[in-house]
Amino acid sequence: MKPLPLTVRLAAGLAVTAVEQARKLPQQLAGLPVTVVSEALQLSMRVQQRVTELAIKGDDVLAVLRPVEQEPEWATFDEDEPATPSETLSEPAEDPWAEEEQALAVELPAVLPTYDELSLAQLRARLRTLSAEDLEQLLAHERTHAARPEFTGMLTRRIANLKNT
Repeated sequence: MKPLPLTVRLAAGLAVTAVEQARKLPQQLAGLPVTVVSEALQLSMRVQQRVTELAIKGDDVLAVLRPVEQEPEWATFDEDEPATPSETLSEPAEDPWAEEEQALAVELPAVLPTYDELSLAQLRARLRTLSAEDLEQLLAHERTHAARPEFTGMLTRRIANLKNT
C-alpha cells in the first residue's frame, strides 16, 4: 500500500495533538497564574543580575577615572573650622588625636594596595583574580583594621570556595 502524502499525515498529526491539548487545558489553566508569575519573577531576577553586572563594570571603569571621595564635601569637622583669635594667641595645645591617628595608620596589603578604597561591589569584581594566599592576606588586614562584616564574610566564603575546589 502506498503511504499517504506528507500533508495529509501532518494534518492528521496536528488534529490529534489539538485534541490532546484540549483535554489537558483544564489542568493547565489551573496552573497558568503560577507559571506566569514564576516566569515574570525569573525575568525580573535576570534583569536585576544584568544591571548589577553592568554597575560593577561601570564602577571599575569610573574608579580609574575618578578617585574615591574620602570625605563628603558636605561634612565639616572641628579641624576644618577657622581658628578663633583666642586660639591663635594661646600656646598651641598637644593634638589629642595624634596618638589615635598613629594607631590607625593603615599598612595597605601589598596584593591590592587600593583595598581600603574599594566598595564591596568593586572588591567582589576582583576576587576571582586573587589566590587563596592573597585573600588570606586581605582577610587578615580587614579583621585588624575595619572589620566590616560584609567584607570579612565575602572574603571568608571565597577562601572556602577556593579550598573546596
